[in-house]
Amino acid sequence: VVNGKVDYANLKASPNMLNALVRTVEGYELTSRSANEQKAFFINAYNLLVVKGLVEAYPVSSPQDVSLFFDKKAYVVAGRKVSLNELEKQWLFKEYPDSRLHFVLVCGALGCPPITNFAYMPESLEAELEQQTKAALNDPNFIRENDAEGTVGLSQIFDWYGKEFQQNGTILDYINGYRTNKIPASSKQSFYNYDWSINDQI
Repeated sequence: VVNGKVDYANLKASPNMLNALVRTVEGYELTSRSANEQKAFFINAYNLLVVKGLVEAYPVSSPQDVSLFFDKKAYVVAGRKVSLNELEKQWLFKEYPDSRLHFVLVCGALGCPPITNFAYMPESLEAELEQQTKAALNDPNFIRENDAEGTVGLSQIFDWYGKEFQQNGTILDYINGYRTNKIPASSKQSFYNYDWSINDQI
């Protein structure tokens, strides 16, 4: 991973390291792990298996070009078969309802916040979640503020999961909680179209 882009072509040509990591995910023992260990594992497993699925389909222009990419294909995670959507919604968000997860789970598309070049670790997970949420919400490509026009374009993530960002105020209140330069409450908000193009280095 470089600058949030994945070298799918090289992983396709030389998959041994990726496959070894996938085998680690398959055989991971969850029962004795702490909550933070499980949470970090699920994040890493999701991001890794998205990459694995796209490598298998590569060359491809978008995860949406792979039929039922998030719903149909089953992966083994800690000894159990699960789809990507089940892993995200049933295993991770249901057990650990944390809106910041939307800024660390990467669906293989340019519309997502960029994938990191490191794995999330339980002992530093809280700081990493804060770091990546702040990075996304201060990124002008992700939060598209136009001061001259008094507008702000928001990712469709805030539309699809709006309730999760409105637990303690408005969506803009949530965003401003992580912003260096606050967006005025008077700004006209809209949701720009999600870019489902693959997050490929090519």
